[in-house]
Amino acid sequence: MRRPALRARGVSVRIGAATLLDSVSLDVHAGELVALVGPNGAGKSTLLSVLTGDLTPFSGTVDVHGRPVTEWTLGELARERAVLTQEHRVAFPFPVGDVVRMGRNPWRGTPAEDLDDLEVAAAMHDCEVTHLAQRRLPTCSGGEKARTALARVLAQRTGILLLDEPTAALDLGHSETVLARVRARVDAGAAGVIVVHDLNLAAAWADRVVLLDRGQTVADGGIDEVLTSDLLSRVYEHPVEVLRHPVTGGLLVLPDRITAARQRLEV
Repeated sequence: MRRPALRARGVSVRIGAATLLDSVSLDVHAGELVALVGPNGAGKSTLLSVLTGDLTPFSGTVDVHGRPVTEWTLGELARERAVLTQEHRVAFPFPVGDVVRMGRNPWRGTPAEDLDDLEVAAAMHDCEVTHLAQRRLPTCSGGEKARTALARVLAQRTGILLLDEPTAALDLGHSETVLARVRARVDAGAAGVIVVHDLNLAAAWADRVVLLDRGQTVADGGIDEVLTSDLLSRVYEHPVEVLRHPVTGGLLVLPDRITAARQRLEV
């Protein structure tokens, strides 16, 4: 079997008496997009932080291309994996174009530096922020800031993408656009992990879904295996209905409001 681009084994994270992750394992291969889903507090963002190497687990290991993440320098990691966090802040009011160009910093002094202009232009085009190049980032809307942050990540041009809620501040159209760009990178050979709350986006774009709850992996598998009514209703503690789209055949995940209303009446 081919070696995964990213591997976590038995990862646990504790803060004080709280266990945020409990012996979680995960493999992510090149050409694969994995969606981390689960209710609030399930441990999705914590797991992503461990995968990036930004958070050291209480126990367990993380390997990047078969090498422990702790053995990579920050510069080496920055050329292997790009990270999108939930918050999009910069210390100074830089123009959007300069913020996107920051994604090229890991390649400074290498032959890949010659591609800076091309990669920045392509990433800004893909995330539809080219027209904002001269705008100061603080003057942008939340959605514009989110697209700028993703453009910075794409401009970094790494083989691993780790994205925490990349569509959280985006409208429907831009959500589809940015996930299509991420999907294209994965189809071209990148390994991708995304944290998403919208289960329909996970169903539409991911190859695999990892369902977390209370810091543990409840299910890890294909879309049809994990996104089931019974499993989601149990984990989210709310009735969930999973249907097939009448035209595409894709999964549609919906709250079952009729059953939920009946349950409230019974209580």
